[in-house]
Amino acid sequence: QHAGHTRTMLASSQHRCASVQHQHQQCGLGRLHQVQVAAPHRGRLYCNPSQATEERTGSQSTQENASSGPDLSKELSKSIRQTATTFAPRSSTAKGKNPAVKGSWLYNVFEVQAWVTMAVGGLLSFNLLYPSDEPDIARLMGMWSIWMFTIPSLRAKECTPREKDALNILFVGTPLLNVALPFLWKSFAFVWVADAILVASVYYWKGIWQEVYGLPFMMAGALDTPLPGAEAAAAEAAAAEEQGPGAE
Repeated sequence: QHAGHTRTMLASSQHRCASVQHQHQQCGLGRLHQVQVAAPHRGRLYCNPSQATEERTGSQSTQENASSGPDLSKELSKSIRQTATTFAPRSSTAKGKNPAVKGSWLYNVFEVQAWVTMAVGGLLSFNLLYPSDEPDIARLMGMWSIWMFTIPSLRAKECTPREKDALNILFVGTPLLNVALPFLWKSFAFVWVADAILVASVYYWKGIWQEVYGLPFMMAGALDTPLPGAEAAAAEAAAAEEQGPGAE
C-alpha cells in the first residue's frame, strides 16, 4: 500500500512538471509568473507580468462593483424617501400615532378612496365619464388621478415600512412618467394605463400585494429582501412625530 501511494504521488508530480514545462514552451520564457487573485483564478500561472497585472486589476474591479451595488441602492432609496417626505401631502394628525390603523374605519375609508379615485380617473381619461370631443380639465384630472388622489390616500393610512417605501417610489416616479409619456403619445388614457401598470409593478416588486392584501402576487424573495435605510426611515418618522403640527 505504501509503495502504491508513493507511485501515485510520483505520477502526480510528473504530470504537474509536464504541464509547467508545456506552458514554458508556449510562453517561450524562462519562468512563469503567479499572482494571487480571487477564485477561480487563484494560483494561475501566467507567461508574463502584464497578464498577471490585468487579471489582478479585473478581479479588483469586479469586487469593487459588487460592493458598490448595495451602496448605490441605499443612496437612491434615501433620495427618494427624502423627496417624498418633502413634497408629499402630510398627515392632518398633529402628533402621535396615525389613527388610520389597519382594521379601523378610517383605514378602510382611505383604502376605498384610493382605489375608487383610481377607477374614476380611468373612466375620465378614457373619455367614458363626462365625454368630450376635446381635451378638457376632466380628462386631465383623470390622467393625474393616481398621483393626485390614489397615492396620497394610500400614504394617509398606516403603512408598513415596505409599503411606505413603495409609495415613496410611486410618488416620485409617477409625475416623471406623466411628463415624459406625452412626448411619445398624446393620450390621456395611455398615461393613465402606464401609471396603473407602474403601481401594480412596484407593488409586485416590493411584495405589497402579498404583505398588505394577502394576494399571492409578488416577485420571488421580495419579502426576504431587507429595506435599504429602513432603520433611518423609522428614525426620521419618529423625529417627525415629535416635531408637532405638520409631522407625518
